[in-house]
Order: sequence, then structure tokens, then C-alpha cells
Amino acid sequence: MVIVQGPAAPDPPPPELYSPGSLFSWPELQAMASDGVLTQLYQRGYLPPGAQPTPQLRARAASILIRPAIRQRVVAGRMTAAWIYGCAAEPDRLALLVDANRRISSLRSTRGCTLHEVRLGPHDVVSLGGLMVSSPLRTSVDIALHVETDRAVPALRALLSKPELGLRLRLVMLAVDAAPRLPHKKAALEKLEHLQAGRAP
Repeated sequence: MVIVQGPAAPDPPPPELYSPGSLFSWPELQAMASDGVLTQLYQRGYLPPGAQPTPQLRARAASILIRPAIRQRVVAGRMTAAWIYGCAAEPDRLALLVDANRRISSLRSTRGCTLHEVRLGPHDVVSLGGLMVSSPLRTSVDIALHVETDRAVPALRALLSKPELGLRLRLVMLAVDAAPRLPHKKAALEKLEHLQAGRAP
């Protein structure tokens, strides 16, 4: 008997992210969340109940807080990027990286965000949901270098546990070790050694 299969069913469309705009005001979105019609994803971004947050949706929710005029000049990084990848709690303030080649002074008035002037290489940035985000490797290196141990180690462990991010502990350690003359390099390597030894922070 020959079984003829029809065309595969198309993937369902991604869930809609609702934010204040022409369709609904922020008070209306808040009221719908209170009534259980929507679920708050982050700040002013809302999802239908039961919708699974993805890195793309988290990035879109974060981008709502960044003025369109500067959105292409900043990169979500550090613990904000870890949250976008689903590896950390949602941030109180967005950590935004600004390439040292750009003028940071014009971005100082960005509310609800912390700006960090850094050097970004061509492989340090990916695009997710219309927002530039530090790559998984760059995110891991920055967290090891710049985030306190009790927050850094769980985030690093979560990042390393997601196969789709393509990270290996040895690769992160080599990347930190290769960073030139950074004041926190020794502490960063100690955090990574916690993970290598399987110790809690």
C-alpha cells in the first residue's frame, strides 16, 4: 500500500506582540492584562495568554523602550542580552552597548537604559526582532567580565546549557583570556572556573 502524504502543514504564525500605539493605548493594554486577556512580557510589551516568549519577542519588547532614532546605533548586551536569550531574569534597566566609534554623548538622554561604550567586532552582534543584540559568545564574555559573581554564574550556566546558542565553556574561557589588558580578567576566569568545577557561585 502506498501512502501519499499531502504537503506539510505550514508553521503557525508567531504570536503577536502588543504595545502602545494606534491599536491600543498603554492603559488599555494594562487593563486587558488585569482581565487576563493579555500577558505582560516586558514593560510595555504584551502577549496573548499561553504564547511562549522567544528571543525575537523579548528583543521586540525591549526595542519598544528604545527611541527609533537611536535603535540602530545601540546593541542590547550583558544581562539584557542574557534575558533576551532566555537565560536571566528580566532587567530593571536595559544594558545597551555603544560602539566606541560612535558618539555616545547624543545618547545620554536614553531613559530606562544603561549605556556602555565598548569596542564591537563584526561577529559580536546579531539581529533579533528588529534589535541588535550581542552574540551569545560576546554576551558570555561581557557577563564574565562585568557582572558580579552571584548573578553572572547562573546566567553563564544557563547560556552554556542551551545547545542552540552554540557555546562551549572552553571557547568562552579562551575568549576572555584573549581579551587585552582588562582589569577584571582574573575575576572573570574565576567565575568560569566555578562552572568548570560545577560549583555554585
